[in-house]
Amino acid sequence: MSVSKRFRTFLDNLKLTDIQKQNGASRKESVVRAMNSHYYNSQSTSANAKYVGSWAKLTRIRPPRDVDVLFNLPASTHTKYEGRSGNKQSQLLQEVRSILLNSFPSTAIKGDGPVVIVPFSSYDVELIPAFSLSTGGHWVCMTDNNGYYKKADYEAENSAISNSNTSSNGNTRDLVRMMKCWQAYCSVPMKSFHIELIAIDFLATWGNSGKSETFYDWMCRDFLEYLLNKQNGYVYAPGTYEMMFLGSAWATKAQTALGRAKNACIHEGNSNWAAAGDEWQKIFGTDIPKYVS
Repeated sequence: MSVSKRFRTFLDNLKLTDIQKQNGASRKESVVRAMNSHYYNSQSTSANAKYVGSWAKLTRIRPPRDVDVLFNLPASTHTKYEGRSGNKQSQLLQEVRSILLNSFPSTAIKGDGPVVIVPFSSYDVELIPAFSLSTGGHWVCMTDNNGYYKKADYEAENSAISNSNTSSNGNTRDLVRMMKCWQAYCSVPMKSFHIELIAIDFLATWGNSGKSETFYDWMCRDFLEYLLNKQNGYVYAPGTYEMMFLGSAWATKAQTALGRAKNACIHEGNSNWAAAGDEWQKIFGTDIPKYVS
């Protein structure tokens, strides 16, 4: 039994299966084909679109929650809607919704800025209709406050994760995926994007960054302590530097998880493997093994 084997098994259990990956890809392709058919008179399943979010950053876990897809709309569409009055962004999202309803008539498609949600039996596609900017990044549609465009920089977000993961010898994506498991299992009211940004900051200064799975019990424990110090603080979106408030609604669950992680680390150090497993499973559920032979 070893800490490294426990956490390697845990991370393996969080990986999407080949079937889940194929399902996600086929859902994306069908949505992209419908959009290309309308806006570009094309049947392409890949042009003008790309994964964003966890599918682009390789931080997805199972069971998969959704597939985030960015679709580049033609500039002529922006020009058309600029000539309208009222909430232009809401009108544009409703147009996209109508296009997708024609292709998926039995699906309860919803437009909720900046995404149009296309539910499938396995999981949803969250489509982000956007306009590419010559200066980099995209404009996405926000429907509140009578509508406006907000800049997002998905490439910068991807690079932030990728660069941190390289610097930390793979720790970043592993930590994010484990903390997303905690978020899901314990119903933690914190955005995955915020977890990612805090993980990047944490690993930039953590003394054991870059080390193997043998240190992952300490990594989880120390991250939770670091996270608690972020109550009512802010994180900043890569590329746009949008300031995002973290609040503290999640702090009680983080405090509980920290206490359990500290106990688990003590048990690991004393070779009390089953006791350590009990504590980890209170944080992560049964994806992390109680026993490892």
